[in-house]
Amino acid sequence: MRRLYISIILTVIGSLFIITWGLDKIVAKQEPEHAQSEYAIYHQLIEGFDQQLSATNSESLMAFSEELSQAYQITLQLDKSENIALPNELSRQLTQTGGLLLASESHPYLLKKLSLHPDYVLQLSLPEIEVENQNINILLTTILYLGVCIILLAWLFPLTRRLYLLTNTAAQIGAGNLTARMPLSRFSYISLLENSFNRMATQIEKLVADNKILARSMSHDIRTPMSCLRFGVEAAIDAQDIEKKNHYLARMETELTRMEDMTSAFLEYAGMERQGFSLKRELINVNDFLTTLCADFQSLAEQHKVELTYQASAEFIKQPINLSLDFHWCYRAIQNLLGNAVQYAQSHVVIATYQKGHHLYITVEDDGKGIPKESIDSIFAPFVKLDVDRSRELGHFGLGLAITAKIIHWHDGTIHAKNRADCSFQSPLSSAIKNHESELTEQVEQSGACFIISLPIQPQEG
Repeated sequence: MRRLYISIILTVIGSLFIITWGLDKIVAKQEPEHAQSEYAIYHQLIEGFDQQLSATNSESLMAFSEELSQAYQITLQLDKSENIALPNELSRQLTQTGGLLLASESHPYLLKKLSLHPDYVLQLSLPEIEVENQNINILLTTILYLGVCIILLAWLFPLTRRLYLLTNTAAQIGAGNLTARMPLSRFSYISLLENSFNRMATQIEKLVADNKILARSMSHDIRTPMSCLRFGVEAAIDAQDIEKKNHYLARMETELTRMEDMTSAFLEYAGMERQGFSLKRELINVNDFLTTLCADFQSLAEQHKVELTYQASAEFIKQPINLSLDFHWCYRAIQNLLGNAVQYAQSHVVIATYQKGHHLYITVEDDGKGIPKESIDSIFAPFVKLDVDRSRELGHFGLGLAITAKIIHWHDGTIHAKNRADCSFQSPLSSAIKNHESELTEQVEQSGACFIISLPIQPQEG
């Protein structure tokens, strides 16, 4: 908005200055020519009086000037030069041809120093010039205001056009076209508003899409436990044996617990957008953070008979990097990746870090069966489950990677997944497998999935 205010002020002041300057130039150019043409005869007349009075002796000057005044019926006065108080610059002009034109509050007059009697100054009073066009001031004022209005309209046209586009885009979004966006321009006065509007539209589109997916997935996933509950109720009612009734009731309780967990997970994901606006950021030593997280997961890795290791580059250990992160949410993001990796790995999971340029990279690799190529692009979408049966039994609903992607996005980072065979960098897991005592084939060394997180490093933190 500051840019808008500055442009308004500069436009108004600039237009007033340019228009008044132009009008002053026009008026100033016309007035001297007009005055000169109107008073030309009086300049010649005072020159004639100067010649006649200069040919007269000093004693007769006063009497002769009065005779001339009466003869020509004009106001002609003769005064001593010392009685005329003028600046030096104007005093030197008293001897110029045609005299010096001055004006008092009542009328204009000419002053001329007599050529042969420099002690005397001749003063010829002039009549007021009749203004031919009495409406000239009104015309000039009208031109001034019309000029200001035209300039302001020219300035307002791009602004009103941008506002019209903004209104039209908002109407499209309101009509259901959530992909509509405001086209950006470098010359817009409201670029900040337009960027904010587009970000808001993107958030709305994402929220609506998530809600649609949430409703569709929840309606789909809730049918199975509902069917199980209905079957359990009917079976329990028909069963005569108390042990069978208890068995059916136990199965119903399990399905209810699963429904409760599913509903809680869905509602938590639906409310995550609000959490992104209240992050509790703090400077965190990434090396210490990942070391602690890896240590916390050692027990889970041991349960799955998986070796979990953390590797950091020598430069990274020598010069630790502190990033402004939310500890709770970042811990949960890496936790989801490690949980999946340990669950699907055969024997090894490696979390590694390295720095490239102004970005910090965190990789999580496993030697499991990898990710189907057709699912790589959609793996971070909510409610996507690659192993449906296994996820359902463990109470997973395809939200872990979606939550991780959302958290990384909150921290202005990116995350993507690849199969280890498609990775272009030196895999830390390959080195770990080669150093292991067991003999593994090349196929095993190249199997598994790799998740790569990229976080920006601020200059003061690097």
